[in-house]
Amino acid sequence: MTFSIHTSGAPRAAIDETVPALVHDLVASRITGGDASLWGPEAEPEASIRLGWVEAVTVSRPLVAEIAALRAELKAQGVNRVVLAGMGGSSLAPEVIAQTAGVALTILDSTAPGQVLAALDDGLENAVLVVSSKSGSTVETDSQRRTFETAFRDLGIDPAERIVVVTDPGSPLDASAREAGYRVFNADPNVGGRYSALTAFGLVPSGLAGVDIGELLDEAESSLLQVAVDSAENPALRLAAAIASTKPRRDKLGLITDGTHINGLPDWIEQLIAESTGKAGTGILPVVLLPVSPELDSTPADLQIVRLVDDANEFHLSERHEGEILVSGTLGAQFVVWEYATAIAGYLLGINPFDQPDVESAKIAARGLLDARPEPTAPAFVESGVEVRVSDPALAVSGTVEGVLDALWAQLSEDGYVSIQAYVNRLDVPQLQGLRELVAADSGRPTTFGWGPRFLHSTGQYHKGGPAQGVFLQILERTDVDLEIPDRPFTFGQLIEAQAAGDAGVLAEHGRPVVSLTITDSSADVLTLFEAAQK
Repeated sequence: MTFSIHTSGAPRAAIDETVPALVHDLVASRITGGDASLWGPEAEPEASIRLGWVEAVTVSRPLVAEIAALRAELKAQGVNRVVLAGMGGSSLAPEVIAQTAGVALTILDSTAPGQVLAALDDGLENAVLVVSSKSGSTVETDSQRRTFETAFRDLGIDPAERIVVVTDPGSPLDASAREAGYRVFNADPNVGGRYSALTAFGLVPSGLAGVDIGELLDEAESSLLQVAVDSAENPALRLAAAIASTKPRRDKLGLITDGTHINGLPDWIEQLIAESTGKAGTGILPVVLLPVSPELDSTPADLQIVRLVDDANEFHLSERHEGEILVSGTLGAQFVVWEYATAIAGYLLGINPFDQPDVESAKIAARGLLDARPEPTAPAFVESGVEVRVSDPALAVSGTVEGVLDALWAQLSEDGYVSIQAYVNRLDVPQLQGLRELVAADSGRPTTFGWGPRFLHSTGQYHKGGPAQGVFLQILERTDVDLEIPDRPFTFGQLIEAQAAGDAGVLAEHGRPVVSLTITDSSADVLTLFEAAQK
């Protein structure tokens, strides 16, 4: 078996009650057959052009040889470093594929100027840039492409020799890239970004970096025999029921990597589930946890734990995992099963798992700020170099960072969650991610952490379209480091500021409480935040 799932307690009861109906309604075989009517008449137009992922293994097979040939060609030219410019589904799958295989792949999914500069400065002479975007209109990826084109030319390198494009056929990027002489790989246009792990978007950068993508497709193909059938043993049906149908429903999903050889899978699952289900006021919120996370000491009633392990058959024998969902399998199988399970969860929740109606709002707000260039909002106060801004003046009455955090936690409902959003150069302050554990302990509620603007293409949909349960803590940085974007009237620094401010504005318009903390000295101010969260 390429994928195993073991459950007990509420998830097991949900499987026993829900799976027979899913089998009776032929849900698995209808998805495999491309039946777009499964999610209702309103979703059918979108679903009819978003089910190509069920055939991704077959469609992608010819890519294996093409990618291998290009890799050999680049290696012969001395190119040994692969940089991927992509956001959301265009970067998260290649990241987990490369990390699991233990090969080097530089992921550039940020507009923090320091992070872009780091990608440019780390051996550009021997680098190839993979530009991944379905349309090419994604502002982050377009800006990164422009910057690398100029940098290659400044070194006397023809960008056409060092830029590979992955995009939909007929897209604006497809046309411009071919005109520029770039090597272009077209992906299936009938696959949405978050379901694209086994398409050109997942395979081209991974394969060029040195991953055996043929083996990955073999793993995925083996799992198709499990998920395509209408059977009570179908792991996708069982997983969907376990995450979407417990009574009462647990609408938060704690994802823990516990000894598995797969590296980084929870981050990919987070985007897949949050963006697919977080709409119409409902959804499932993934929460990426550590084995020592405070949520595990006293698991909230609305948090369902999923433990990713190497052998679920052995783990399920332990009584300490009562009530958890234990899953194991090869990486290719994980991709396939979670994609099917997410689509089935959408069916169970009564929503369209293929659209993302609230993602565009933050993009529009950011573009408006870039066009208008308003003066920055004055902070409510500054403490120890940390500038504090709030969506509601009542949040800042204490005049201290600690007091502001306490006031934000006080806005939490019994079923609420905290979202930490860090619009910073994460290469400079990777330790900032540890703030998640402190905030979860301090607030007493499930807490998510996202690097901005990366999370806007992931959990950003859930924040606006899902249940109105969240409170939001933005962390920004003020730095002298900046970088111009060729042929654009704004810099990377201005872009990331607009993205943060735009999303904060949209969240506030939706009635979500937002606190924005701007640090001016990364090392000292991060320590201030850690101390405030622990008090």
